[in-house]
Amino acid sequence: VQLQASGGGLVQPGGSLRLSCTASGTIFSINHMGWYRQAPGKQRELVAVIFSGGSVSSAGSVKGRFTISRDNAKNTVYLQMNSLKPEDTATYYCNAEIKVAGTMGVVNYWGQGTLVTVSS
Repeated sequence: VQLQASGGGLVQPGGSLRLSCTASGTIFSINHMGWYRQAPGKQRELVAVIFSGGSVSSAGSVKGRFTISRDNAKNTVYLQMNSLKPEDTATYYCNAEIKVAGTMGVVNYWGQGTLVTVSS
């Protein structure tokens, strides 16, 4: 199983980006999927998470600006980021709790990270 993230880049303040992350492999089911970010010199922090039933939770700093969604048929989670600010600059990592087919229990997987830079 692996998570492949894409969609990062350079954007001006006030701009938008959409991140995508697709899980692939012998997946039986996916519980929650989410996005974390880590800025230089800072700890990794939760941005937003979406659960299998569709409920979401997000950090206060991104509420009203970022929207998380998922396409269960495609095993993909998205992060629509609007009104971006310089302080949103970070490497964004996708995360998913996955039950691998033919195994017991669940495993927490991480994507490789995609860099988002907000600068004029």
